[in-house]
Amino acid sequence: MLIDMEDYLKTDFDVIIDVRSPKEFEESHIPGSINLYVLNDEEHHEVGYLYKQVSKKAANKKGVIYILKNISHHLANNDFENKKILIYCARGGKRSESFYTILRQLGYDVYRLNKGYKGYRKYVTNYLQNIEHNFLVLRGPSGCGKSELLQNLTPSLDLEGFANHYGSSFGARGEQPSQKMFENMIFEKLRKIDKNDYVFIEAESSRIGNLLLPGNLTKKIKSSPQIEINAPLDDRIERILKYYGDIDKNEFVNNLNKIKKYISNESYDEILYNFEKGNLKTVAKILLVDYYDKVYKKKDADYFILNNNLEETLKKIKEIKEKFVKIF
Repeated sequence: MLIDMEDYLKTDFDVIIDVRSPKEFEESHIPGSINLYVLNDEEHHEVGYLYKQVSKKAANKKGVIYILKNISHHLANNDFENKKILIYCARGGKRSESFYTILRQLGYDVYRLNKGYKGYRKYVTNYLQNIEHNFLVLRGPSGCGKSELLQNLTPSLDLEGFANHYGSSFGARGEQPSQKMFENMIFEKLRKIDKNDYVFIEAESSRIGNLLLPGNLTKKIKSSPQIEINAPLDDRIERILKYYGDIDKNEFVNNLNKIKKYISNESYDEILYNFEKGNLKTVAKILLVDYYDKVYKKKDADYFILNNNLEETLKKIKEIKEKFVKIF
């Protein structure tokens, strides 16, 4: 059965199969899907070359040979019994149709996404341009515990988690997803949250590492109720060490050089000296006091909470949310 995006959103699938090439899948895909390609990267390139340079017939013949080989392999190595299956390719064309047809003939409960991944992306882009959710924004200086609080609040949208980046000058956590994949993860999270509920989110700039906040999300964050979180300096230092304490030396120095123009030469030298000596608490303190707190743009907030006890702070935040829920 061919289904559109509205049907996709209303249906729970046990397996979502992306039949595109591994390269296409790696760049971005529907979150939760698995890559059972009908043409691998080399085969996909070869078939495309034949189509453009030789003939459509030659491309189709070679494509069928590869597709049957790959589908046979997937059938031998995967169990689809008693599972609701969704299949998609780039545009809802022959690649998804071929796998769908064979599974259908074998009696599996299988569906195919109309317009494929391109249609999915069009829907995601439009959705994120017109986000209707309500947000409660946690903001505050580095190390105040925003991320920890967010992990204990529901519903919440963890942008830094999706971006694989802490959102600061020293925030890199490894390879980041592509922009499209970042947007897909945000969409899949938001679409499952009641639009009448309030979603907790951390205040972010328009960019997290190399990724841009999509659609009107930046505007929504700025216009939503703001909860300013602060914490004692010693607690903030401990959190900084928890998240950044194992940073590689070369990475640390590289990041430090990026912010050198924002701190004094004395602070810069002191940071490097203490880092070399392993005095990481001193390093964290200097960075917080001489850099992060000075560049943090403190704006008017609607609520202020001192976070010196996780459970108490969570209780206060939930009480704030209740005020908004009752209004609506």
